[in-house]
Amino acid sequence: MVDDCSQDGTQAVLKEKISQMVDQVIYHPVNRGKGAALRSGFAAANGDIILVQDADLEYSPEDYPVLLEPLMSGKADAVFGSRFMGGRPHRVLFFWHMAGNKFLTLLSNMFTNLNLTDMETGYKAFKASVIKSIRIEEDRFGVEPEIIAKLARTGCRIYEVGISYSGRTYAEGKKINWKDGVRAIYAIVKYNLQRRQT
Repeated sequence: MVDDCSQDGTQAVLKEKISQMVDQVIYHPVNRGKGAALRSGFAAANGDIILVQDADLEYSPEDYPVLLEPLMSGKADAVFGSRFMGGRPHRVLFFWHMAGNKFLTLLSNMFTNLNLTDMETGYKAFKASVIKSIRIEEDRFGVEPEIIAKLARTGCRIYEVGISYSGRTYAEGKKINWKDGVRAIYAIVKYNLQRRQT
């Protein structure tokens, strides 16, 4: 587990209840962002498969079997959970978040020539060897389009599966905002153009 210097009591819960139940808890001394947390977690992981699970539980651990099946059956090297496909339950929230996500996904797909439906998903799993072969540079939410661009470059087998989603409101702690959308556009262009130059 990676605690990115949470200020909401997470550290106390991790130290008192969770640390005995997991192999390792990594504590960032300052908040560095989602990309930095993923870098730390990927570097420390020692299994064959790495699954990304946000602690806020917008994505349900009950969907692990769905997410892992293409990896376990040997069909995929990376699997992305999509909030926009399949018949699993979804909390209805922000129209403009959905519209922004679809725009960013379309833009990313145009560069990568993939046909993902939810590029900005925070729920994904990889063969460890595949994700560890990628050098992640983004510190915040730009990490999502960066990972997609760099995976597309490898030519690995990417699958997408429908998942449930119980999104949070800003009052409940959601942090992503329009600045993250601007950074995502920058990341899409930057990491896909890097691909063409190398």
